[in-house]
Amino acid sequence: MKQLVRVRKLNPDGTAQVLHIRQSACSGDCHKCSGCGAAQETLLFTAENPIGAKPGDLVNVSSDSGPVLAGAAVLYMLPVVLFFAGYLLGHLAWGMGALVGCLAFVLGIVVAVAYDRNVAKKQKTVYTIIEFAAQM
Repeated sequence: MKQLVRVRKLNPDGTAQVLHIRQSACSGDCHKCSGCGAAQETLLFTAENPIGAKPGDLVNVSSDSGPVLAGAAVLYMLPVVLFFAGYLLGHLAWGMGALVGCLAFVLGIVVAVAYDRNVAKKQKTVYTIIEFAAQM
């Protein structure tokens, strides 16, 4: 994944502290919809700085999207797959497909949350400054 950020400060270990302002999903034309309840979120994180960016520079950072996609697959697909498997098994074995399907769905959510917490503890996302951004 690639994001546009601004370098805030340099760290002694060769990394840089960067600032990313996450915009809301709306277009930002608040006057068209009579106000906007969506707040901007400011994220401050550390990125490797192999290109020697300086404070104030606008740069692009990159991170590995594999863990994010794997987490999304577990989070969204596992409960749905377990629901259908539970429904089919429950319907064929006991005639209670909906109940078993719902229980399997809840089990899928529990497993997905446990997986997410486990991955969050073990794996930290590594960001790398890959290029200077084109000034507009």
